[in-house]
Amino acid sequence: MKRALAERRGRRAEAIAAWWLRFKGWRILGRRVRARGGEVDLVVRRGRVLAFVEVKQRASDDAAGFALDRQRLRRVAAAAEQLAPRFALPGDDIRIDAVFLVQGRLPRHLPDVWQG
Repeated sequence: MKRALAERRGRRAEAIAAWWLRFKGWRILGRRVRARGGEVDLVVRRGRVLAFVEVKQRASDDAAGFALDRQRLRRVAAAAEQLAPRFALPGDDIRIDAVFLVQGRLPRHLPDVWQG
């Protein structure tokens, strides 16, 4: 039961993040895109920037920040590396972004959160 609730909340958070990014001029290329060893919540493009986006919904900014730890980012980076040939165009700037959703606040888009 808890898993099903978490799944619904996760899908809702990803839908909100996708709408927010669209509002900001991004085009959604994929949702919950799977690769060996990981999954990317959203794959988005704006101009020559291709971003693999991790979405985190939590009760506070601090909790959202802690939810996106180095190990999680490493898995997203590994998945993004496998998926880049599928989505990237020559000359693209490829990065990993995050969107934090905190109740009562507008979504917060953090560009280029992975520094390798």
